[in-house]
Amino acid sequence: MTFYVHGEDKPDVLAGLIERSEAHWSYMDQWADRLILRGPTLSDDGEEHTGSVHFVDVDDRATAERFAYEEPYWLAGYYEPLTVVRAVVLLDRTEDRPRSLVTAEWEPVPLTEVAASLLADDELSFVAILVDDESTTSVGLLAALTTEPAKADDRIHHIAAHLNARSPMTVTARRWQRGGRSQSDS
Repeated sequence: MTFYVHGEDKPDVLAGLIERSEAHWSYMDQWADRLILRGPTLSDDGEEHTGSVHFVDVDDRATAERFAYEEPYWLAGYYEPLTVVRAVVLLDRTEDRPRSLVTAEWEPVPLTEVAASLLADDELSFVAILVDDESTTSVGLLAALTTEPAKADDRIHHIAAHLNARSPMTVTARRWQRGGRSQSDS
């Protein structure tokens, strides 16, 4: 099962993130073979860390929550809130170097199929539907795009409208980069 885990940084935690970075990396190394996608969200200018996103493939919700709540930055109190939601990955071309991460959230609606034509967009690198634990209703989606956040909004509204024509949605676009320990850090 795949879970979307997002920790949003509390204000003024950069010094603590840097101080505890090796603990974070060592922890992530333990999960590396289960991480599908990961990386930091960034400020609009790309200069500041604003949170962390992980898609982790584990056996159950309890393991996903253990992954999230035992992470060193969470334990140090740097994230608020922390989100853990089941996900169904539809597209993974993240080698395309995504530049933005867009989430759309809505009230639960029955899960529908996504038209393949919607996923043919060359600027889409990663798409996952956020679902309930039984995968019967969708509660949102997350997409990584190679375009800037300001330009990604329309594309996500189009995909989200296909998945969820009946419920109002909240869409958030953030600057993002694929993460992971670089070879020089190992």
